[in-house]
Amino acid sequence: MAGSLLLVLAAGACTLGTAGSAAARPESHGTAVRPLGQVVPEPSQVHPAGAPFTLTPTAHIRIEGHNHDAREVGTYLAGLLRPSTGYALPVVEESGHGTGGGHDIRLALTAGSASLGTEGYRLDSGPSGVTLTARTSAGLFHGVQTLRQLLPASVEERTRQHGPWQVAGGTITDVPRYAYRGAMLDVSRHFFTVPQVEKYIDQLALYKINEFHLHLSDDQGWRIAINSWPRLARYGGSTEVGGGQGGYYTKAQYAQIVSYAASRHLEVVPEIDMPSHTNAALASYPELNCDGVAPPLYTGTDVGFSSLCVPEDVTYTFIDDVIRELAAITPGRYLHIGGDEAHSTSQADYVSFMNRAQAVVQKYGKTVMGWHQITSAMPVKGAVAEYWGTDDTGAAERAQVAAAAKNGTGLVLAPADRSYLDMKYDESTELGQDWAGTVEVDRSYDWDPGTYLAGAGVPSSAVIGVEAPLWTETIVTNDDIEAMAFPRLPGIAELGWSPESTHDWTTYKVRLAAQGPRMAALGIDFYHSPLVDWPAGS
Repeated sequence: MAGSLLLVLAAGACTLGTAGSAAARPESHGTAVRPLGQVVPEPSQVHPAGAPFTLTPTAHIRIEGHNHDAREVGTYLAGLLRPSTGYALPVVEESGHGTGGGHDIRLALTAGSASLGTEGYRLDSGPSGVTLTARTSAGLFHGVQTLRQLLPASVEERTRQHGPWQVAGGTITDVPRYAYRGAMLDVSRHFFTVPQVEKYIDQLALYKINEFHLHLSDDQGWRIAINSWPRLARYGGSTEVGGGQGGYYTKAQYAQIVSYAASRHLEVVPEIDMPSHTNAALASYPELNCDGVAPPLYTGTDVGFSSLCVPEDVTYTFIDDVIRELAAITPGRYLHIGGDEAHSTSQADYVSFMNRAQAVVQKYGKTVMGWHQITSAMPVKGAVAEYWGTDDTGAAERAQVAAAAKNGTGLVLAPADRSYLDMKYDESTELGQDWAGTVEVDRSYDWDPGTYLAGAGVPSSAVIGVEAPLWTETIVTNDDIEAMAFPRLPGIAELGWSPESTHDWTTYKVRLAAQGPRMAALGIDFYHSPLVDWPAGS
């Protein structure tokens, strides 16, 4: 298992940045050093001091102690740096702090760094080397993302580039604001292959996203093989919006996505939407319909018209089988059961259905997650509701969410007119939708998760994180994903990671502009928002 994970890490590092154009890079290869802390998300504490570190051809990546987890992060880092620098960068273990040569990069896992929590890290940089310290491998991995952003953007290239490769001197101490920092990809409206999904995972990891929400079923397609109901994937997954060929993941392919995400320290959150958004399932099995008649497959974009048959026992046999099989191949904590836009289900039926569906999720050892409409039923203890309302969502609906939050339901905030990555940037944007309005980069960044629902009575303590969903009615290719996700996703990631005290659009847009050359080097086909002063050529 360890060997296979190392192969995954090495392979993933080689795939980073292979797509997109080779645009001219504006960043100088002279003596300029990126200011310490000019990264996204902004670190918690930055203390510039002293001369920079310079990576040299003789440098090593040194692992303090014989720690397998730290070595895996070191192998990943080496895979990132070798192509552009041309340096060998051997990954070696050392028995104690400070042994070995100078001018190296050191990775240290230590239980004594309690203040860093489960995902924090400390970066110390100076002429003699760079040291990353963390309590966990996740913390080390996040530290690596900061380190790579402090190096010139050309470090992301997959061919040898000119140096110097310098990191400003000083110390960064960094911990996340929220434990849940998510991004959702809808693979139901349009299907994306395993390599396409892995590419997006790599891009998410750069900005310290740690939850990857996969929307696996909807009216337009069922995307995961279920052995006990094989027509779900074979027939229900055979199309997509506009009538394309669709597709689905075998269990082995899904496991590959889960493993790849884990190698980037992202937890996969699978979603089976119910009781609505279920036409693909209803078309696959007549018995799931109250009249026993299967509807045709659906390739449009309307919502809310479908519903599982709430009174029938077969519905709960179906749910039990699906959740049992999905839970068995999902090592993560959460299983998302949707629950939104159930317009064809009466409220009484909705409450009855959610009571039974939540019990099944708990039966198989997972934490219930659903869209915020589940708060109109009775969320079970420990459930998490994902809020996708807008600034204009009615007071009654917000009060319902607040009541659940006060009763212990955790909230992940994904307001549609702030964090939905499928909304158009402006009226001229070709891709995307505008039912929640247009969402430029400043609007997606300029809100505070801790106070967003305070007016409705939601305590800040109920908010466990944020998410940036990407629905794919108009999204077909990886270039489409990138054009809609970037540069908005880094801002949502910063809202999830950085302290509220650092939240400032004026300073953020300067740091975001500095990401332009890096995204270009990675081949990310990002939207050049006119609100950001992008460096020439990026």
